[in-house]
Amino acid sequence: MINNLLLTESSDYIMPTRNFSLAYVIMDSIFVIAFVVILFATKRKVTAFWALTGGLLYWIVDFGIFYGATHSREIFSYTFNNYTNTLTELGPLGVGGVLFWMSMSYGILDFAFIWLWLSKDKKALEFSTLIVVWWICCPLLADFLNNLIPTMLCFQTQRTTNKYHGIMGLIMLVGYFIVIITNIVNKDESKKIPIVRLFIIGFMAQFLWEFLLLVFGIRSQTYDSDLTRSISTLLQDSLVETNLGMPYIYFIHKAVTSRWDDDLKKKEIVKLKAD
Repeated sequence: MINNLLLTESSDYIMPTRNFSLAYVIMDSIFVIAFVVILFATKRKVTAFWALTGGLLYWIVDFGIFYGATHSREIFSYTFNNYTNTLTELGPLGVGGVLFWMSMSYGILDFAFIWLWLSKDKKALEFSTLIVVWWICCPLLADFLNNLIPTMLCFQTQRTTNKYHGIMGLIMLVGYFIVIITNIVNKDESKKIPIVRLFIIGFMAQFLWEFLLLVFGIRSQTYDSDLTRSISTLLQDSLVETNLGMPYIYFIHKAVTSRWDDDLKKKEIVKLKAD
């Protein structure tokens, strides 16, 4: 009996939970749309299209795999001032809608962050700061509105990561294995893939919003105020969930940027002919 309980606790040890109010969802949606418009307006079209692709990819994975295939995702609705009596599990349509917003939001901003830094964009720091400042201010604004309107509709999302982190680890291992072997066999030092830089970009892309969600009460873990479990979840997600795609994103980025600039203008490929 004791062994079964320990096994259950161990298998469900990492279970991220997030709480968003409708005010948060609406304000964040407006910001994300404005952010994409700014990318297009500043002639960062490839970055914008890549960011939109990231949002759709996140939604396919979150709704199609985490919710539909592995059943590791659950979403509930409740009233801000009456959590206990109004908590209701959403059906597929409701889950799909909430996950579409959440996936597009973090997918777009996450993938834009990665592309800008991989491209060494001159304004990467400014765009990144804009994203981070928003992640700080949006929960504060939403909380202000929630207290003004106690009956505000809210959503709670949760997922059990033990059901898929092993697969993510395998994907990450294969990707970085390819990158490392490529560097080992590559004799031209100038063409070495920047492994450390890739890892740092991947870690920071996930860590920044995971950390800020935790600090501002959006990422409310169901761990009975167990700080160790909260930090463990934060670090595991940050080390794996975006980083697993960095090697593959690097090769995509290299292929795209070798042919087009960020304004979608095709680059001229100069072929050197031997005398």
